Amino acid sequence: MQRTQVYLTEEQGRLLKSRSRATGCTVSELVRAAIDGVYTRQRQPTTADRVRLARRTAGAWKEFPETGAEYVERIRGSRRLSRTMGR
Repeated sequence: MQRTQVYLTEEQGRLLKSRSRATGCTVSELVRAAIDGVYTRQRQPTTADRVRLARRTAGAWKEFPETGAEYVERIRGSRRLSRTMGR
């Protein structure tokens, strides 16, 4: 691991600290992930990345007033999903 000092704006610092609290990742992990996301070609997500994503998005749909299939049908229209699924 290489130690590096980076100067951030106040807003960037607040954003990183807030994201750190929300995700349970350290600020350093967030910075490394951002660098990997921008500068590494098609980086494969690690198991830890996948677990964090699953935890962040778990239950995101439960408050939505329609099912996933209903949403797709409403957006695409013309009973496209039904035709595709053979219904």
